[in-house]
This record gives sequence, structure tokens and C-alpha cells, in this order.
Amino acid sequence: MPDTTPLVPMTPHAAISAFSYLRAVQAGDLEAAHEFAGAEPRMAELLVDVVERIVVPVTALPGPEAGEPSTETFALEVLGQVLVASLRTWAQAGPDAAEGIARSVVDFVVQFLTDDHEDVAEVLHRLEAVGVGQAISAHPAPAGAHPVHLSIV
Repeated sequence: MPDTTPLVPMTPHAAISAFSYLRAVQAGDLEAAHEFAGAEPRMAELLVDVVERIVVPVTALPGPEAGEPSTETFALEVLGQVLVASLRTWAQAGPDAAEGIARSVVDFVVQFLTDDHEDVAEVLHRLEAVGVGQAISAHPAPAGAHPVHLSIV
């Protein structure tokens, strides 16, 4: 029986760091990607968290009929879960695995989450907005703190 414990959203900083890295790898800007990875030694683990907490749940959205998941959506969710398991194993290799994990995530987004008229960067941007929104909701600023307005570009 699968674990049904809800996943705790990432912190805003972790979500932003992981998506910045993903976008840099997707754009082929390996210099920027290495800078992001250097600033976050757990990047490989963060990328797996992105897949598990943001990408896979997006694949589990209900189908068009009465909120029921379609067979296609169910298969995509299962494929996402298999991807998470594989990436978790790969992440154990350490920080050097981050680029390969990022490329796998981007490939998954291209193959399964990008429509013909969409650019993968647009899809990553929308996924990041979901992830950062979840993170901000789950990790509100302490009382009396100055509000911070994030703009995901």
C-alpha cells in the first residue's frame, strides 16, 4: 500500500533554488547552473523533492469527467512516481548527480507536461509558481516580519 502521508511543501528558498537550477540546465547555461549548485550543496536532493512535491502531483490532476482521474492521468502519475524512485537512487551519488537529475526532470516535463504550443520554459515557470506558492503558504513569515514579494521571472 502506498504511503498516503501528505508531503510537506519545500521552503520558498529551496523551491526557488531548485527551479533556478532547472531553468539554467534547460537553457543550456551550465555556468549559471554550476553557480546555483555551488550555492546549494543539496541540489540533487532538492531536484528530487521538486519532482515528488510539485511535478508528480501536477500529473495526478483529475480528468475531465466528474473529477475522476483518467487512465492516462493515472499512468502519468505512476510514471512520475517511478521517476521519483529512480532519481532518489541517483541523488545518493551526491552533488555531482544534480545535472543528470535536472536533465531527467526537464525531459519528463518536455515529454509529458508540455503541449505542442508550449515552451518547456513556460511549463517550468508555472510549476515554479505552484511550488513557491505552496512553500510561502506552508512557511509564512513570522509575525512582525516585513512582507517580501517574490516575482518569479
